[in-house]
Amino acid sequence: MSPAVANNGSPVTRREELPSLLPSAIYSELQCNRLNHTPPLPSILRNSFKVVDGPPTSAAANPNEIANLFPNLYGQPSVMLIPGHSEVKGRSLKIGVVLSGGQAPGGHNVIAGIFDYLQDRAKGSILYGFKGGPAGIMRCKYVKLTAELIYPYRNQGGFHMLCSGRDKIETPEQFKQAEETVKKLDLDGLVIIGGDDSNTNACFLAENFRSKNMKTQVIGCPKTIDGDLKCKEVPISFGFDTACKIYSEMIGNVMTDAHSTGKYYHFIRLMGRAASHITLECALQTHPNIVIIGEEVAAKKLTMKNVTKYIADIICKRQELGFNFGVILLPEGLIDFIPEVKQLIAELNEILALDVVDEAGMWKRKLRSQSQELFEFLPQAIQEQLLLERDPHGNVQVAKIETEKMLIQMVEAELDQRKQNGAYKGQFQGQPHFFGYEGRSGFPTNFDANYCYALGYATGVLLHSGKTGLISSVGNLIAPVDEWTVGGTALTSLMDVERRQGKFKPVIKKAIVDLEGAPFMKLVSLRDDWALKNRYISPGPIQFVGPFANDINYTLMLELTNY
Repeated sequence: MSPAVANNGSPVTRREELPSLLPSAIYSELQCNRLNHTPPLPSILRNSFKVVDGPPTSAAANPNEIANLFPNLYGQPSVMLIPGHSEVKGRSLKIGVVLSGGQAPGGHNVIAGIFDYLQDRAKGSILYGFKGGPAGIMRCKYVKLTAELIYPYRNQGGFHMLCSGRDKIETPEQFKQAEETVKKLDLDGLVIIGGDDSNTNACFLAENFRSKNMKTQVIGCPKTIDGDLKCKEVPISFGFDTACKIYSEMIGNVMTDAHSTGKYYHFIRLMGRAASHITLECALQTHPNIVIIGEEVAAKKLTMKNVTKYIADIICKRQELGFNFGVILLPEGLIDFIPEVKQLIAELNEILALDVVDEAGMWKRKLRSQSQELFEFLPQAIQEQLLLERDPHGNVQVAKIETEKMLIQMVEAELDQRKQNGAYKGQFQGQPHFFGYEGRSGFPTNFDANYCYALGYATGVLLHSGKTGLISSVGNLIAPVDEWTVGGTALTSLMDVERRQGKFKPVIKKAIVDLEGAPFMKLVSLRDDWALKNRYISPGPIQFVGPFANDINYTLMLELTNY
């Protein structure tokens, strides 16, 4: 479908010409259509409300340590919006917003929601956008956001309105730079849109500003396609719904291809370093033959050989039924879930944090004997990938570890051995795939578009109410948007202490797959059938209109239905 273009070269919708400040790139008809979609707001945000405090909060774990680290924030209540006479004054505000970490569909709608709240309920307010992530705060690189600047990004994917970054504000000098920036702009509030690490940083900023009696409040927004930033009050992070539906379309296409050729096993690695939520959700949407859930591997203390044997067993059974093809899903962070590999990585992290890896290999002597034996057992390519430079948080860059290729090699070797013993008569051909960046910047689904807009609007409420150290939260998400609930959750209540780069640091506790939860139990009830029968489902592309356009993901539906 060709794009609609106005006389001046800018695209148009069928209803009206877009504002003159539309980006120079031509917009498709779908982009134009989505620009003019107005996400609905929950009833509580459309009417008069008041913000009420809940009971004092604790921490996810290690409360004494968290209380010592955040003496000015620890214990503060979470809040909820309830119908009633508004106690929020109509004063104007100066707010800064930053996109932090990897992209997730819907981020632009969070910014639009903040802006619209300020326009609706805090006339005369100013919204600044920091460019390039947290580095923009430290370097005071910003742009004043206006209706014309924001419009071209409404309901669009990506983070290119401001761009993002993975810098952290953690040293005394960096905190000083942040203080200077918020003072220069006279900010009443700062919004950090990010995942668990970014919101941990938001908590540190809120603590720092409050300890110095600065007026700048800090509010976080839950962003990550991985789905590992959630709790009862924050039931899902934005972007998860969209990313899973994008990946599931791609998986469905691969399944159709596998069935058509009848000769390939497709090993598909999906995003999710610390949790297997994406893999689990995509499995529920598409019904692959084999699904590896990292949390189950860890709980059962499976080794690489155990995982290899499990896959090979199913391939052999399928061959006996005449099927020499299949689809296998595994999480990006699988290698980090296998206890023996996790121990190896922990030791490597300690070594790399303090020493240099010498070419002679003398550094290996610092590994325990079992870890050294495992390291030598792994393919050379995987060894090299395990030694790559760590990310800014001290983690192995698992996206660069090609676990799917490693498993293909190991399964192939296992099947060759079985063939020699007469236990396998098929022809195994593995095809590796990694679905990652493809899901991070797509058009947000109706759910993510609406959810993000509500999160942004709620953030405006929290700042206008004088709150700090909270993460914006919207609940009751299986109900119509009109019935969604709105509040703010104390960031310290999500905190734990974790060892990183050789030191203990406070972090927001990641939400991993619950092996007793409804989504995983649903998978368990179906996977034996999927293994031997081709129950493939091809969901197709994301829909914005029609009977399925507002369907939410299985994970959220099952979790909220079974709460």
